[in-house]
Amino acid sequence: MEKKKVAIPLVCHGHSRPVVDLFYSPVTPDGYFLISASKDTNPMLRNGETGDWIGTFQGHKGAVWSCCLDRNALRAASASADFSAYSFLALEVPVSIGVNFNFLFYKVWDALTGDELHSFEHKHIVRACAFSEDTHLLLTGGMEKTLRVYDMNRPDAAPRELDKSPGSVRTAAWLHSDQTILSSCTDMGGVRLWDVRTGKIVQTLETKAPVTSAEVSQDGRFITTADGSSVKFWDANHFGLVKSYDMPCNVESASLEPKSGSKFVAGGEDLWVHVFDFFTGEEITCNKGHHGPVHCVRFAPGGESYASGSEDGTIRIWQLSPPNADDSEAANGKATAGVNEVTTKIEGFHIPKEGQTEG
Repeated sequence: MEKKKVAIPLVCHGHSRPVVDLFYSPVTPDGYFLISASKDTNPMLRNGETGDWIGTFQGHKGAVWSCCLDRNALRAASASADFSAYSFLALEVPVSIGVNFNFLFYKVWDALTGDELHSFEHKHIVRACAFSEDTHLLLTGGMEKTLRVYDMNRPDAAPRELDKSPGSVRTAAWLHSDQTILSSCTDMGGVRLWDVRTGKIVQTLETKAPVTSAEVSQDGRFITTADGSSVKFWDANHFGLVKSYDMPCNVESASLEPKSGSKFVAGGEDLWVHVFDFFTGEEITCNKGHHGPVHCVRFAPGGESYASGSEDGTIRIWQLSPPNADDSEAANGKATAGVNEVTTKIEGFHIPKEGQTEG
């Protein structure tokens, strides 16, 4: 009898509080990267393929709710409960940290001296941030019910503000070559589409429950949303509902496989990471391993793996085609050893900050 294949993830430790957002960069000449946001106030940057830790961005004094990288993986941003959004700059500084990279990301301040570079202050909790496709603009939104667009070429200039959102902003993203912005609210259903030129809502995609996750597919064809116990796929150009599937539990996040588009992954309150067939909605795989609700899931840019972040404070990277059960113990041991080794080698990189609160 053929042995059943078991998914053994790469387990990425480091966060001390729940992981609430994940973001993969596109593939760059140096590979691709994974940034994570956590309630422990410290976003982390990792090798997207291996999960090896590259660095931690310290300085927020409240829970970090959202994070992102620009398309070149040269700049990162984070949104926090401390009423601020930060941008990080990548500096071409040779370093030796035990992994195959020749640069590090630095926060709005220099990670070695503590000098501040860019900080975008808000009047309330910031829940979402996103770089435009051309990398020149940064979008933020949160409890103020206001979407702001910052010019990254003029970070000290006042941001452009769109019309008032009908509710507190939960998610925000760009589409249509930065001509349209989509957003969802924490306290009401629906996804709102904004015309960037006029700053007004031009379309609303109706959902019964608040949308906790909204992702634009890599090819720009679909918008994937999670609301309540439903995952929906919308036509990103004509805004019609393409497919809607009921999930086995309330889900917080969903992500469409970026290459073939034949599968999607979803995670939520049942602690499991589910993989489904896009065309039929049939469950293909159910990955068990997290010890708390799954708050965020995202496919890697090549579609060969996907990551999940949980209330248990860990990130797990799952291969789309899991190894044989015979290889599971060895694979898991190797992954854990690799992460521990890197952590030991660059432990001194951290700069401790005092007075941090969740918010």
